[in-house]
Amino acid sequence: MSALVGFVLFLFELLLIARVVLGWVGVLVPAGGARLLRANRVVHGLTEPAIAPVRRVLKPVRIGPVAVDLAFTAVFLAVVLLRMVVTAG
Repeated sequence: MSALVGFVLFLFELLLIARVVLGWVGVLVPAGGARLLRANRVVHGLTEPAIAPVRRVLKPVRIGPVAVDLAFTAVFLAVVLLRMVVTAG
């Protein structure tokens, strides 16, 4: 059972990484195409339900013109730590 939970957490971790990569690709290549936009929507739709509640508590921090999303970072670290705990047993 713990292997299954660990695998699901690993898949979610990959989705979070894909969210970051697709976000950067979207910034660097604004005319990325329909496939990129669709992939971004799918990944965002799958990860946002976990990030949105945390974002209500941890607001993004502005550093000049850049906003650092602490909610994403907190969720990512929580998933990594939880996966480590689940798979260690």
